[in-house]
Amino acid sequence: MPPISDRLNSPVNRHPAPITNFEFSKEAIAEAVRKGRLLSMEIEFSLRCNFRCPYCYVPHEDQLKDELSLDEIRDAILQAKALGAVKIIVLGGEPSIYPHTLEMIRFMRGHGLIVEMFTNGSGITADFARQLYEQQVRVVMKMNSFDAVLQNELSGHPGAFRIIQSALGHLKAAGYPSQTHFLAVSSIICRQNIGELPRMWQWLREQGIAPYFEIITPQANARLNEWLFVEPLELETFFTTIADLDKHLFGQTWDVQPPLVGNKCMRHKFSCLVTAQGEVRPCVGVTLSLGNIRQKPLAAILAESQLLRDLKNHRQTIKGHCHDCERADECYGCRGAAFQITGDPLASDPLCWHNQRLFQTQLRCG
Repeated sequence: MPPISDRLNSPVNRHPAPITNFEFSKEAIAEAVRKGRLLSMEIEFSLRCNFRCPYCYVPHEDQLKDELSLDEIRDAILQAKALGAVKIIVLGGEPSIYPHTLEMIRFMRGHGLIVEMFTNGSGITADFARQLYEQQVRVVMKMNSFDAVLQNELSGHPGAFRIIQSALGHLKAAGYPSQTHFLAVSSIICRQNIGELPRMWQWLREQGIAPYFEIITPQANARLNEWLFVEPLELETFFTTIADLDKHLFGQTWDVQPPLVGNKCMRHKFSCLVTAQGEVRPCVGVTLSLGNIRQKPLAAILAESQLLRDLKNHRQTIKGHCHDCERADECYGCRGAAFQITGDPLASDPLCWHNQRLFQTQLRCG
């Protein structure tokens, strides 16, 4: 397959994949809040991964202990379905190298659940891609750069660029993307790739692939690699650039707000994370345990969490500038960034450019 950068001038797809496919309608979310239900759940089958991304939270191999058994994974999934979840999002580690991923996918699909899988592509052979297609799995490939050297650096793996291109080739050969087979690319925004990301966004749109660009959450490995980070006001300029591009080239309009380009993160109203050790957390960024499914049912853990109640009632509980922001009805910034930087998941998002601008104004006013 020729390098991605050589295929930028391919014919434009006049029906770009809507990036809003990652979330649910306002009405569905509001109903889930009222009834204390889930719409989706994120789950880690295992944290084992062959990449060593400098921005990732995955621990080293010797720290991977006591991970969920297959029966425990199945039980967690069925508990989520009983709470109303219609979609299960498989995270990692790297799901495509976990030996039971396809088995778990067939289990979830057999129970009528939508399956979405984030992957670096390592295990996506031609046969694996065909099976994903047969099961209608929504696939989110991780790709951060068109440049092989930079992609490898941002993956901590010397063959990452080749692996990603190979996986994309297999997925396309299997039939992705299409109206019934969703394909997206997940990219982090960092100092090293921010200049090329508008070009990548355009290329993804033209391929019918949904772009999923997000600000790095400053946790785990990312805190040790500050060379990656982009200042909030520069992020605002970047988001605005992508918004203008998307509107003029593809007729897509959306609000400019962190942490996702072209999308809103309100997942704490309708989702949760179950880690590979059974811990229930609000999301991967808010690394606070609400309980463990090995000790208590998921329904009880979620119902008893004051933090989840506060996040669902964010308009009254979020603090500082985020509370007073004109966008507060539909945005609460990144709760992961707030927690990782301040220790308070209800604090204002320190990486939001609105907060940064207000902070600078206050400094000038003394």
